[in-house]
Amino acid sequence: MIELGVNIDHVATLRQQRHSVYPDPVRAALIAEQAGADAITLHLREDRRHIQDKDVYAMRPLLLTRMNLECAITPEMLKIACDVKPHDVCLVPERREELTTEGGLDVIKYFSQTQEAIHQLTESGSRVSLFIDPEENQIEAAVKAGAGIIELHTGAYAEAVSVQAVTAEIERLKKAITFALSCGLKVNAGHGLHYQNVQAIVALGGISELNIGHAIVAQAVFDGLEKAVRDMKALLA
Repeated sequence: MIELGVNIDHVATLRQQRHSVYPDPVRAALIAEQAGADAITLHLREDRRHIQDKDVYAMRPLLLTRMNLECAITPEMLKIACDVKPHDVCLVPERREELTTEGGLDVIKYFSQTQEAIHQLTESGSRVSLFIDPEENQIEAAVKAGAGIIELHTGAYAEAVSVQAVTAEIERLKKAITFALSCGLKVNAGHGLHYQNVQAIVALGGISELNIGHAIVAQAVFDGLEKAVRDMKALLA
């Protein structure tokens, strides 16, 4: 069974809209764990648009599963990650003007920075994954940089409209998974996945973990967070 990492960023998004103390993403994380989440994913962005430093520090000792901290490769973020020592750190690209992460990390372009970040985070005791597009050259660069885990960006699949485009993106992901596994990598995936499109990704096989957040938080508006997590977890079986 594929593990489910529940991203609780958008609980914090709702809080930050009013700069209130609620809803509390730490409470959301604990509820998600109770409902079957295998990990809690959160992205501490440089602009602090949703998750705040205090959330990361408060959550770390309370989680019973794993913390998967997403962050950009900057001195500030790496320092925080080394201080918090999450179980996993996923290195992602980041642009201030984007609504959400729009593509994978360009490991080829930022090879030396990525390699140094992997070494620094590994030395501090965290596992490191790289959020990359499903392309063989990026997977090869991830291996050379010292990554043991990659998270394939599924955004192009999630945004595909025509049957032909969906089929092409599924095939692209399938090839990337096969290649990554042949390189000895653990393969995770995520971005844009929801209750209607996730099962085609599950059916590909070879994926260890899916990180899903926005769809779960949105569904929780209607069903409650516990049921929303349980329903997504059932789809991964």
